[in-house]
Amino acid sequence: MEARRVLVTGATGYIGGRLVPRLLERGYRVRVLVRSPAKLTDVPWADQVEVVQGDLHDRAAVAAAVRAVDIVYYLVHSMRATGDFDEEEADAARSVAEASAAAGVQRIVYLGALHPDGPLSRHLRSRVAVGRILLGSGVPTVVLQAGVVIGSGSASFEMIRQLTDVLPYMPAPRWVRNRIQPIAVRDVLHYLLAAAELPPEVSRAFDIGGPDILRYGQMMNGYALEAGLRQRPIASLPVFTPWLASQWVNLVTPIPRALAVPIIESLQYDCVMRDHDIDAVIPPPEGGLTGYRASVRLALTRLNAGTVETSWQDASVSGAPSDPLPSDPEWSGHTVYTDVRERTSTATPDEVWRVIEGIGGDRGWYSFPLAWALRGWLDKLAGGVGLRRGRRHADRLQTGDALDWWRVERIERGSSLRLRAEMRVPGRAWLELGVEPDGAGARYRQRAVFFPQGLAGRLYWLAILPFHGVIFSGMAERIVVEAERAAPAGDGGVTPGEP
Repeated sequence: MEARRVLVTGATGYIGGRLVPRLLERGYRVRVLVRSPAKLTDVPWADQVEVVQGDLHDRAAVAAAVRAVDIVYYLVHSMRATGDFDEEEADAARSVAEASAAAGVQRIVYLGALHPDGPLSRHLRSRVAVGRILLGSGVPTVVLQAGVVIGSGSASFEMIRQLTDVLPYMPAPRWVRNRIQPIAVRDVLHYLLAAAELPPEVSRAFDIGGPDILRYGQMMNGYALEAGLRQRPIASLPVFTPWLASQWVNLVTPIPRALAVPIIESLQYDCVMRDHDIDAVIPPPEGGLTGYRASVRLALTRLNAGTVETSWQDASVSGAPSDPLPSDPEWSGHTVYTDVRERTSTATPDEVWRVIEGIGGDRGWYSFPLAWALRGWLDKLAGGVGLRRGRRHADRLQTGDALDWWRVERIERGSSLRLRAEMRVPGRAWLELGVEPDGAGARYRQRAVFFPQGLAGRLYWLAILPFHGVIFSGMAERIVVEAERAAPAGDGGVTPGEP
């Protein structure tokens, strides 16, 4: 029999990026609908899937994506905290529902949100509404309603980890006493894969969750035990409103405000399975569902080994520029500011490249760390991603990776790296780092590019101009010095944490 064709929306996200390779392993032919195919450049399965460019609001792109498809996975959620995101989510769901019905799709699988009956937050209401739209499509649909997902790189796990690691004492909102039924990401994938094989008469929503029902405070202290930390005293304070709690999470963790808001809003309720009907159609995985402590242990193992498969950082940042850097000839007639630095080095191009690709995260940016930290805090206060988002892998980058407040826009391994700024700035900014052979050594090239937006953008560039001579010049000098310092070691490695 010919392999069934599957369309995955959200393939560049946390769950979708893990689901696609598992579908391929099971023999499915996979098609993905993505807004930016460049984000798939470096993923290991990129050449095994068919790529359709477009978004869920583009009816023509959606129609092309679902054509001759048997199963559609709907794995897209808005992580915006403001605006008409709920109307946009409903419009995207209707687009997929109508196109799937017209194309004769046999099954839709949607990952929704575990929720109680009664009034809900705006984000949870939107998740429920999307599920109802897909169920009303006329196409057999399974809506899997999951709560807090625990796995290396998941936003919920990162929030728990960062809060517990940073704070020896936990002033917390009332919701730390709410009951939650977390689920391991491996079990979410188990249900998603099995849902594709269900008979057409199964068309409804199912609650899914792990074997443990815990209070949020118990989850934080369960993490502490697995991480070898002392359990944290937790005080429930009534003054912590959801808005204030999201600001607090934004400041003390790498989770930006736009992502913290929907997570915290969902924690205002007891979110536990209302029934276990899922067991009648999809049995638990062999060996049983993964308990909370075990899922934390697995996540920490992957983090420590540097083998995080996908991360919440992979998601696009709301409000951040997404357009690529225009080519130089297209700058004609536009106001563009640049800062260009070059240095020669006795190190080889490979040795300089190792420093370039290892930049950021724990290693920092090789110049004026106090200035970088201050700018990161200012970005956090403005609701941006800040400087503590870090990097997924200590030594290797790929297209689409988050790198502190940058996004890897393009990488030509061994020669050039282009980063697009996702910090809050009145304009669009890029940083390019590159290396090329220069006699027996190497020439390091560095260019900052800024397209200002209005008067505010021009004033911003002028205000930071005095610091550029220190920051960018020092950065170029220190990168070259670091490459030359590491070269005699024989392995060309860079030691984390060294200046």
